Amino acid sequence: MSKNVFVFAEQRDGTLQKVGIELLGKASELAASLNQQVVAVLLGENVKEAAKDLIAYGASEVIVVDHPLLKEYVTEPYAKAVSAIVKAYEPEVMLFGATSIGRDLAPRVSARVHTGLTADCTGLAIEEGTNLLLMTRPAFGGNIMATIVCAEHRPQMATVRPGVMKALSRDDARKGTITEFDAKLTDADMNVKVLEVVKGSKHCADITEAKILVSGGRGVGAPEKFAMLRNLADALGGEVSSSRACVDAGWVERDRQVGQTGKTVRPKLYVACAISGAIQHLAGMEGSEYVVAINKNATAPVFEAADLGIVGDVNTILPKLTEAIKKYKAEKAK
Repeated sequence: MSKNVFVFAEQRDGTLQKVGIELLGKASELAASLNQQVVAVLLGENVKEAAKDLIAYGASEVIVVDHPLLKEYVTEPYAKAVSAIVKAYEPEVMLFGATSIGRDLAPRVSARVHTGLTADCTGLAIEEGTNLLLMTRPAFGGNIMATIVCAEHRPQMATVRPGVMKALSRDDARKGTITEFDAKLTDADMNVKVLEVVKGSKHCADITEAKILVSGGRGVGAPEKFAMLRNLADALGGEVSSSRACVDAGWVERDRQVGQTGKTVRPKLYVACAISGAIQHLAGMEGSEYVVAINKNATAPVFEAADLGIVGDVNTILPKLTEAIKKYKAEKAK
């Protein structure tokens, strides 16, 4: 009989990735609805110490596969190990982060254990009465939100976007068990050879980590106008982000796109500049603690999501707002 909510806890170079910790928070909520436990799955080499962190973030049990073949992510050994765990433990639900690794691994595991997979989810819930996992994701280019169920097969599997779910607070007093699992990996499972790992330099900050975001839309008018947003972001100690329209136009890097087809963010402050507020964009920033919207169209949908709305031209308002913030900081520093 299937039971428990499993989370694939992604790690890179021995460091746990944030998405796995976020998924443990959501898994705790799902497991409570099912009256079951949260189990984390951790693969790698010399990663046993990280299992204690997963317990602190909500796992009741951590299943560890520690093997030299798992030092770097390679599809075949990882897929074999996770599939073996699924077959041995028969989880009710299995969650992966929708990262480059999760998007490669999850479909291969689902095929091997003969179950479905809903990719790139933005919402998860347990349906009362049936205990089915309701997996919500954008469909038809983000124009609708589809809720999908996997009624006939187990585990119910989903990949979830980073930044969508909220992690639990770390609690080092939380108790759990660590179980070592033998996936019976052999050299024959390594069907490719990693010759070298080349780490690329990051050209821009990760907007999902930013506490303050100043985001621009098509109404900003031109790519050079984003200098105004950068000045405001610098004054606030934040980062610049964007709607999809500006990315598609080539004004802003894709890494800075907020929305259903971009990144989901949860900053303490989100300043939406000349963004109309299409549902696709709002879905990516609705978890922001405080939203300030600036738009010359008084009926723009973004104002419905804003805590503070300013009706006016960003070309006039942003320089004045930036100057006022700088002046306030200077006076406070005296």
